[in-house]
Amino acid sequence: MSQRKPITIIGGGLAGLTLGIGLRQREVPVTIWEAGRYPRHRVCGEFISGNGQAVLERLGLLARFEQAGAVHARTVMFVCGTNRSPVRQLATPALCLSRLAMDALLAESFQQLGGELLVNTRWISGEIREGVVQAAGRRTQAAEKNPRWFGVKAHVSRTSPVNLEADLEMHLSPDGYIGVNRINGGEVNVCGLFRVRQGNRQPGSKPDWLRGEVGSLLHERLGPSEFVPDSFCSVAGLQLKPQRAAAKKECCIGDTLTMTPPVTGNGMSMAFESAEMAVEPLATYSQGKLNWTQARQQIARRCDAAFSRRLAWARFLQWMMISPALQGRLGSMLLRSDWLWRLMFTQTR
Repeated sequence: MSQRKPITIIGGGLAGLTLGIGLRQREVPVTIWEAGRYPRHRVCGEFISGNGQAVLERLGLLARFEQAGAVHARTVMFVCGTNRSPVRQLATPALCLSRLAMDALLAESFQQLGGELLVNTRWISGEIREGVVQAAGRRTQAAEKNPRWFGVKAHVSRTSPVNLEADLEMHLSPDGYIGVNRINGGEVNVCGLFRVRQGNRQPGSKPDWLRGEVGSLLHERLGPSEFVPDSFCSVAGLQLKPQRAAAKKECCIGDTLTMTPPVTGNGMSMAFESAEMAVEPLATYSQGKLNWTQARQQIARRCDAAFSRRLAWARFLQWMMISPALQGRLGSMLLRSDWLWRLMFTQTR
């Protein structure tokens, strides 16, 4: 058997590690460059809803997630001002596990399969090279260009009970939204996406942003809660405009390829899905049966076919969810519409 060509993955997040695992299962030599360390907190909703669970099962990872203490979320509710949706059942329960545990689990699995993981090591070459996959996470906008969106996340301590009506709650406002859900270990994950607009409040303390406006249901939920100090993390300059893989010169997966609006709850699933779509073309390239351009184009076509329509609906959903109109009578009707719920949930998965 001829020697296989190696694959280099830039970024050891969900997409990069999952791709590395899939390739090592096919005996492809893989090196992952990760600028940070494990374990660490990341801005993330920390639940997998959608096709991502099936990907994990096919890779033999789903049982490991459950053994790590993942909990299932079966219900969801949206809240906007005084309007709220009914508590609805998810078609398939979401899997909730902290990124602290998830990244460590994936990193361990990759290394057990013989993959080389370089932590605290930043890829410094800006050159587009054969055999290199970009999976370094969210692509940010320059602050001076359009500093609209930023994300903040923290965990509520297990010693501070949080009274949730649904397993997943999404609290909406014209300035953004905050998702709240239980995770492993009895903690509660609180993750918000906010935009800075002229005339709205400026970023203050992270706990104040995550607790919501005084008088809101979210503030009632979280006002007296204690956050785990080292769980706070944030990211700014988020780029939420849909991107097409075919338009990129690099081979990209996960959020490096495109980021779906977090209100869909489908971002983690898309990271796992894009990684799985890349495994077969890259393994074939490694065997010398495809050239690099062919492999990259196959991955791009697969990702665009799977995600383009989903991203278009997600963009519309985000616009609708942060619209001031959702605060009034129309918002009450929309949040209570079972037809709209089924449509949006189906189209963004």
